[in-house]
Amino acid sequence: MAAPPLSMKPTGWFQVAWSDEIGVGDVRRMTYFGTDLIAWRTESGRITVMTAYCEHLGAHLGYGGHVQGEVLQCPFHGWQWNADGRNVCIPYEPRPNRGRRIRTFPTVERNASVYVWHDVDGREPFFDAPDVFGAFGDDRTAADYYPQQRLFEQGHEMHPQYVLENGVDFAHFKYVHQTPITPIFTRHDFAAPVSYVDFTITFTGDDGQRIEDVDSGVEAVNGGLGIAVTKSWGMIDNRTISCITPVDDRTSDVRFMVYIGRPAGTPRNPERARAKAEEFGAEVIRQFRQDIHIWSHQRYSDPPALASGELEGFTAIRQWAKQFYPDGIGGSAAEVHAAHTKG
Repeated sequence: MAAPPLSMKPTGWFQVAWSDEIGVGDVRRMTYFGTDLIAWRTESGRITVMTAYCEHLGAHLGYGGHVQGEVLQCPFHGWQWNADGRNVCIPYEPRPNRGRRIRTFPTVERNASVYVWHDVDGREPFFDAPDVFGAFGDDRTAADYYPQQRLFEQGHEMHPQYVLENGVDFAHFKYVHQTPITPIFTRHDFAAPVSYVDFTITFTGDDGQRIEDVDSGVEAVNGGLGIAVTKSWGMIDNRTISCITPVDDRTSDVRFMVYIGRPAGTPRNPERARAKAEEFGAEVIRQFRQDIHIWSHQRYSDPPALASGELEGFTAIRQWAKQFYPDGIGGSAAEVHAAHTKG
């Protein structure tokens, strides 16, 4: 893939793990944004994501570092670091080193996922990671859905923005997914770092159908470039979360989750209902894999050769995306945040 002319170190929330991958006392190694990281969970359940190296003599804390209660102990000399990255104990000295601190990242757990806030300048979060249940203003919860089904693929040569642009791409359904549907966009709202795209669904060839007749569609909420959540209503009750996290200057890890709604009432055959939900979920994941195959071999076209019907959506989302880049394309994230706050 041709390297995109876009920074692979954007500002925003990004998924680095699922919650159940990091149990109490676990220390997990990972690399994102070109940085070696670790995630660890204290005895009380708090999770911390921090750079991987001890500030003493540089031991990698993911190789032999272990959790003791609420602190992480270095395997080299026993220095202990708390969940804020501060040294709290040097076992052979009367006091800790208060002048050194391991960089930690703002972290939240939501929808069984671990999200970290990344900003090259160390700015604090200025928007929330979206919740696939709380983002749509209804009363649905995880209890209304079958267990989350997941996809995890590593090392794809793709940029997170490709996935977000897919959200305004009405024309690809027929050619990538071979589905006879045509989305009709009813909302493009790119006024803030969290953006919204809604569309209803009509069927190719049904010229007599009006948008008022459609009772199926998708609502999408984009929390920056790293997390997109969707709610599908009508024909199939499902919710999805797609998370693309840059690993280095060329590659990203892809995580995708889908929830299939439980039927109203008690199904006559619960096992059959569950199996059918798993089939639906597998089909949603299969279609997302079709998109991944395109994205991971895609060249970023700038400017793109857009058809007239594509112009509004792609122009809006590309202008919106500029705010998350630290390289000055369209202004920094801090400038955009200041503008939103002022407004």
